[in-house]
Amino acid sequence: MSAEFDRLYASTGRPSIPPERLLKASLLIALYSVRSDRMFCEMLDYNILFRWFLDMSLDERGLDQSAFSRLRTRLVGEDTARRFFDEVVRQARRDKLLSDEHFTVDGTLIEAWASVAKSVHPKDGPPSAGGGRDDQGMVNFHGQRRSNATHESSTDPDARLARKGPGKETRLAFGAHALMENRNGLCVDILVTDALTKETSAAREILDRQRRRRVKPSSLGADKGYHHRDFVEHLRERGIAPHIAQIKGRKMPGLLDGRTTRHESYRISQRKRKRVEEIFGWMKSYGGLRRTMMRGLERVRLHTYIVAAAYNLLRMSRLAPATP
Repeated sequence: MSAEFDRLYASTGRPSIPPERLLKASLLIALYSVRSDRMFCEMLDYNILFRWFLDMSLDERGLDQSAFSRLRTRLVGEDTARRFFDEVVRQARRDKLLSDEHFTVDGTLIEAWASVAKSVHPKDGPPSAGGGRDDQGMVNFHGQRRSNATHESSTDPDARLARKGPGKETRLAFGAHALMENRNGLCVDILVTDALTKETSAAREILDRQRRRRVKPSSLGADKGYHHRDFVEHLRERGIAPHIAQIKGRKMPGLLDGRTTRHESYRISQRKRKRVEEIFGWMKSYGGLRRTMMRGLERVRLHTYIVAAAYNLLRMSRLAPATP
């Protein structure tokens, strides 16, 4: 990616900080669960391991938190983070850690860095009756019907009101959709959308991207959220066996019935598909995506690609043969 990084260098003014150094620093933030850019800059003053990884001498001046903000501003709208993630996947493929046969797709919600109680307001007109703010900025929305059609967040307009399931609380969130290779549990593709995008629509886009890369899955495992006729028909048209968990009482003769579910491969896919939760679990617990600190869809997408690449690199290090 040297050509890509060279293009990001400023051609005028003072020498800029190498973008690859900031990108590697973002990897360290994800791998070591550093909760903020500012804290990482403080740790860089005394952590020799971090300096070694960033090719910095002991007496070299450290980084400033504003450098990360400027890098993200420069990368918004660029494909650098996605290309970096793709290069990690290609490295795993060159190391023969990936197969092109059996995959799993799933989606999750990434909570936005915005408050439902403070930042959500009507799109048009003044706040409704009873919607005044107290001295702490909290809004009394008792009795109001709030939806994405009528309300938005002033802190992060790209975030959408969503909830994980019936009976769950509504939060401002983004949607993340991952494609996992079943053999070793590596994340081969990830897509970040708004929280209202259907999981089946995101899965179609991911499969289209894999098709352009000449990856042709033999089967695709998924949970009950993907048990829809149009999506199963789409898989059948592509020659992909739909190893999807069935909703009780929903019949799909000829598409997803006993002729598919009776085979051992279906049961293996249903057992393997649960490993995709390890990807989301690590990205949220260690990578900082349980509640992202980025605002705006493009910045959240950038952050997610870097965290997903960090997960793959960590997983690849565990799969690599031990050094003699």
